[in-house]
Amino acid sequence: MSEDGQVRYTQEGAVGHIVFDRPAAFNALTWTMWRDLGALCNRIAGDTSVRVVTLRGAGGKAFVSGTDIAGFQSFTSGRDGVAYEAEMDSYVGAVETLPQPTIAIIDGWAVGGGLALSFACDFRIAATTARFGAPLARTIGNCLSARGYQRLIQHAGIALAKRLLLAADLVPAADMKARGLVNDLVEPAEIDATVDALVERLVACAPLTQRVSKEAIYRLSTAQTPDISDLIELVYGSEDFAAGVRGFLAKTPPQWRGQ
Repeated sequence: MSEDGQVRYTQEGAVGHIVFDRPAAFNALTWTMWRDLGALCNRIAGDTSVRVVTLRGAGGKAFVSGTDIAGFQSFTSGRDGVAYEAEMDSYVGAVETLPQPTIAIIDGWAVGGGLALSFACDFRIAATTARFGAPLARTIGNCLSARGYQRLIQHAGIALAKRLLLAADLVPAADMKARGLVNDLVEPAEIDATVDALVERLVACAPLTQRVSKEAIYRLSTAQTPDISDLIELVYGSEDFAAGVRGFLAKTPPQWRGQ
């Protein structure tokens, strides 16, 4: 593994396995890793030999803990944030629009971009030790894209979305399971067997039905996605965002000023 991490892919029979491999940073994805994920999904989408795709973080402590914050140091205006969110949308969207059923295997933190990727998958199997969150208001003070907010509300509902975004709560896997947001909640030692059983069921189903149903659901769920570029530009162009990035990297709490 390179020092900066990588997105690994293997195929076993009809199952493709994507692994986010940067455990020293709790699998926070660098820009390169995000781009590699997008390119990999484009390749998998056209491979009819792949019937199911799993996504997992390496190391057992995190699924994905977000985006590597160091990359934000180069931002000079709110337009950089608009471009960033659009680019991230394309990568998360590449997972969301894969024609094959997808399974997020969550045996650690699914935070920020990790939460988005978990909701971009069709199924979520979590260990009892997993935690979910979108603590933007507590870390660097950024925001989501329109599709990011839309996806979160469609899955979690408005009340939990506000808990995640406004209070920056980290939600235990048991709470997510109680809300129907996790398909199976198991002890860490049982997670592989649980995934294997779900994969077996999915591979036995009609692939065209799965593909058409996924695409129909996606088109219906995104038919009224609004343009919120002005809101994204406001946040990423703010003094608070710049202070949040500096504070996160320096490991000092930022002083939010609301401007």
